[in-house]
Amino acid sequence: MTTTNSIPSDRPTPSPMLHQRPLADARADVQTLPDARRLAFADPEFLLRRETRGIRFQLELLKPDLEQQAHGIENTIVVFGSARFKSHDDCQALLAAAHAQGDSAALHQAQTLARSAPYYEAARAFAGLVARYSQGKSAQDRLFICTGGGPGIMQAANRGAYEAGADSVGLAIALPHEEAANTYVTPALSFTFHYFAARKMHFMMRAKALVAFPGGFGTLDELFEIITLVQTKKSAQVPIVLFGSAYWKRLVNWEVLAEEGVISPGDLKLLTFVDTPQQAWDAVRGFYGLV
Repeated sequence: MTTTNSIPSDRPTPSPMLHQRPLADARADVQTLPDARRLAFADPEFLLRRETRGIRFQLELLKPDLEQQAHGIENTIVVFGSARFKSHDDCQALLAAAHAQGDSAALHQAQTLARSAPYYEAARAFAGLVARYSQGKSAQDRLFICTGGGPGIMQAANRGAYEAGADSVGLAIALPHEEAANTYVTPALSFTFHYFAARKMHFMMRAKALVAFPGGFGTLDELFEIITLVQTKKSAQVPIVLFGSAYWKRLVNWEVLAEEGVISPGDLKLLTFVDTPQQAWDAVRGFYGLV
């Protein structure tokens, strides 16, 4: 008997219902039975069908948009960066614990995190600068911090806004084993997405600047998508600020792209490299002529 390999015509995809379980009680593990008598918009089995994906995507676009409108969120500065970085205080606690336990692996990890703590504190300070600038401004002139809602650099930026008494936005993505949104996001502006594409659209819908701190695959994905949107003029030009020039220039040889002709030399001018919170804020202020 012979077998042949074939391309599956309908790959299974994770159900959005899986990501509701942490948000509800244990009864969320029990699927409700289909009931044709339900109104279509009140029928979870119908709304979670493959054929209704377009409706779910539209709802993910609409809900955060309406809520941000209601809260007067017109302009945002989007802050990206590693979800793994920790604050200076947290790193010091991890170092102390590792020393006390005599655990060499934990000590190495804590030392690595300690090297990245300045980025956390810088994101926190930058968000504070933005929040304090916006105090007392009219709605059309206020700038709000917007992050991916998670830990690390995202938490730091939301925290900086919170500590300055400002609202901030969190656009989290529902992932397996992912933590809930960080506690510094304004609760009414803490959104969770199933679709990466809808989330990315919301990052750009109100963005007046992007500040990217060192990060991994997720940070690179978001950064390069925004660079591409601006380069191709699908989005209006906004400041794209790369915080930590040594990291970014070591990670990517940007000049090679121009030298090899895969981008125009002028495309390099889309990027601004900075190393302090004030430099990042000055880059945004200078672009728009803010005083």
